[in-house]
Amino acid sequence: MQIAFHGATQTVTGSRYLLSHGNRRVLVDCGLFQGYKHLRLKNWSRPAFEARSIDAVLLTHAHLDHSGYLPLLVKSGFRGRIYATPGTVDLCRILLPDSGHLQEEQAQFANRHGFSKHSPALPLYTEADAHECLKHFEPVHFDKAMSPVPGMSSRMLRAGHLLGAASIRIEVEGTAIVFSGDLGRPDDPLMPAPADPPAADYVVIESTYGDRLHADIDPQAELGAAIRRAFDRNGVVLVPTFAVGRAQLLLLLIARLKAAGAIPDVPVYLDSPMAIDATQILQRFESEQRLSRLDVEAMHRLAQLIRSPEESKALDRLREPAIILAASGMATGGRVVHHLKVFAPDARNLILFAGFQAGGTRGASLVAGAKTIRIHGELFPVRAEVAQLGSASGHADANELIDWLRRMPTAPRRVFVTHGEPAAADALRHRIESQLRWNASVPEYRDEFELAG
Repeated sequence: MQIAFHGATQTVTGSRYLLSHGNRRVLVDCGLFQGYKHLRLKNWSRPAFEARSIDAVLLTHAHLDHSGYLPLLVKSGFRGRIYATPGTVDLCRILLPDSGHLQEEQAQFANRHGFSKHSPALPLYTEADAHECLKHFEPVHFDKAMSPVPGMSSRMLRAGHLLGAASIRIEVEGTAIVFSGDLGRPDDPLMPAPADPPAADYVVIESTYGDRLHADIDPQAELGAAIRRAFDRNGVVLVPTFAVGRAQLLLLLIARLKAAGAIPDVPVYLDSPMAIDATQILQRFESEQRLSRLDVEAMHRLAQLIRSPEESKALDRLREPAIILAASGMATGGRVVHHLKVFAPDARNLILFAGFQAGGTRGASLVAGAKTIRIHGELFPVRAEVAQLGSASGHADANELIDWLRRMPTAPRRVFVTHGEPAAADALRHRIESQLRWNASVPEYRDEFELAG
């Protein structure tokens, strides 16, 4: 069996791992590259593998850095099945069409306003392409053994992190490899802890937070303190929000803060049709999350749901304290960028990030202290307070990643460290080698390895 790394190598995006055995080829994840321009350009480059040559795809979870290239894979000739847990399938039914729709909107906006270098600007894929891709999905339940192709067995285990998120164990002729996917946290308020990893000869582990620890702060208290700072200035709190996962956590925490009287009873707006739909999907999977019925009811009552573009534009006229949750989480696109034009220049306001900001994204620039941001070809001043919650991440930190590996029944032959910025990936590699005494490496883009039995 061979493995080739076609993404998520020294970056947190573009997760694509190709397993080959004989004439069979299986892709684990098929994500979009995000962040720096040289990474985003890879989405437009022809992959090193032919889409028609892929027999099946195994998907760890629904986030676009893991799933967002699937419509283009199908458009390019893939004809196999895409296996994912039921929760992931349901989330992809909203995430992928929304991704295509957003790309069409961005291309149309660029063409209307003439700020693209391409004439005409085109979407990577369309909403229709995404709907066509969804016909290839097939749900697979957690812990159920299945065979994506003859001679290969696989099993999905709970990874926490997100509804439906899985780690995947794959075995061929007695050689096993485990893909961690994105691992959640043991004490996440929303999702259960990741399952213990099974025995395997090889491991591919994410390293998003491989060089740091999460702040030892109650996320509800940290969020409450940030909101109160802005309200003391009579400001608006704008939260660039990952529509799937963090939006639901923030709704939960804000509802609890209001119930406890820890923040004023100001309006809360959920300005993301996708986040609205994702919240409804989460509520259908009661056994896969930690929400009580009272939590669900409080979340239902909390926010005014903003679906239409006209309702979203009306929020830009707000001049009294309010909380706006709007996609996207790294401020790379979507409705939040229009709100940033209005709210970032006002020193009373707070721009509050609640998740990891990949290098090269607008969110990363803001968190790093940028005094101006470029949106749609125009520079806007940043006078608002910019803050990042240190306790609201859905990713395991460095200690939690090591603890997950430590629970493996036996030591693997080798660990491949992926899905992290260079410093984070190398820091985790060093800890694996020095603390666990295991062989570990950080693959380069398009590296290939033979997986010996």
